Amino acid sequence: MTSTTASPRALHLSSKRARRKLARARRRRSFARSWTAYRSQRTGMVGLVLLGAIVVLAIGAPILIDESQLSVTQATGGRMEPPSAAYPLGTDETGRSILALTLWGSRLSLLIGLTATVVAILIGTAIGVTSGHIGGWYGWIALRISDWFMVLPSLVVAIALLAVLGRSMATTITVIALVSWSGTTRLVRAQTLTVQARPYLERARALGAGHWHQMTKHILPNVLPLVLASATLLVPSAILMESSLAWLGLGDPSVVSWGSILNRASDNGAVSAHAWWYLLPPGLAILIVVLAFMMCGRALEAVFNPRLRGER
Repeated sequence: MTSTTASPRALHLSSKRARRKLARARRRRSFARSWTAYRSQRTGMVGLVLLGAIVVLAIGAPILIDESQLSVTQATGGRMEPPSAAYPLGTDETGRSILALTLWGSRLSLLIGLTATVVAILIGTAIGVTSGHIGGWYGWIALRISDWFMVLPSLVVAIALLAVLGRSMATTITVIALVSWSGTTRLVRAQTLTVQARPYLERARALGAGHWHQMTKHILPNVLPLVLASATLLVPSAILMESSLAWLGLGDPSVVSWGSILNRASDNGAVSAHAWWYLLPPGLAILIVVLAFMMCGRALEAVFNPRLRGER
């Protein structure tokens, strides 16, 4: 009796392990094909190298430059000194190294941009998949709310929210995510509706699969490549939003970011003093990061959409 009940269970477990192994093998092959297609995109590889170098510099900032150089009380340079051997990118109005400020500022700018993008992508994907799959009154309300957020001027809404919620890194991330999720929702919802019409999803429904199984096992894996490409294009927007808010004086005053450096440069007359070394490094850093993410995003779009590679 025991052997007859154990045998079907053992067969079921063996079959389950075989299915998982097959699924992992398919994912590895799919990743290998995608990586091969990505490597063929020259601009994408250039953007990836630039992005990798910036991330390495941001992570290694504490090793390259001591955090004490950010302290106003320990500054040893003169006021807005031009680049020299001691200060390769010059100094600010308090005598701090612009190189130290730019390197350490990259950590906060990238952290806020990436974190806000992850939050916005999670919100947008969840609402897009559920509204497209479930539909009905819920889908109609979710679509109207996303439309409302899309037509609102993002920067103005972010300024208003920060004025009410206060200036901190957490509120900045929250505000950027709140004004950025709607585009992902529309994109994911459209792809969900496309997946809904495919035969394998009809078979899953006929076999009794519930909403959760359909969304997690069938719909979500098919929209994730689109979400990834969307995320790489959303990160530069989030970094630009953070820099704009910090430049307007709405960032966290206790931390250093590229936008806050530009804000202090503007407030202390760097333009009238012709202190280009105060303005150029953080501005170029923002430009390079945004360009690198855009190049990676466009390459990913070409990978996931064969028509952009000229394939039929």
